Amino acid sequence: MSGIAKLPQPPYYAAIFTSQRTNVEKGYGRMAEKMEELASQQKDFLGIESARDHELGITISYWDSLEAIKSWKDNSAHKVAQEKGKSEWYKNFSVRISKVEKAYTFEVNEDNNLD
Repeated sequence: MSGIAKLPQPPYYAAIFTSQRTNVEKGYGRMAEKMEELASQQKDFLGIESARDHELGITISYWDSLEAIKSWKDNSAHKVAQEKGKSEWYKNFSVRISKVEKAYTFEVNEDNNLD
């Protein structure tokens, strides 16, 4: 995943996952890719954005409804990843659910390049 998610006009919901990793790798990267792929196949999934440096990671997944977020939280494969995260991959994490009421974007138009 790279870049900013292309999303519909609000309202929609955001699940914000903020984490600090341990030094344990043990398949973390592969599992993260698998979870992103699986999430994108869920009903009412809208998009995802993620960034990580050596101290902090933030992943925001966007959903059409609170029910869709709950369904993703309760997904059996996602539950396995959650438990592995608690036991090996994360020092700590936080999940926040928000309703997006308003959104706007900016993008440089290649045709307006000043060079």
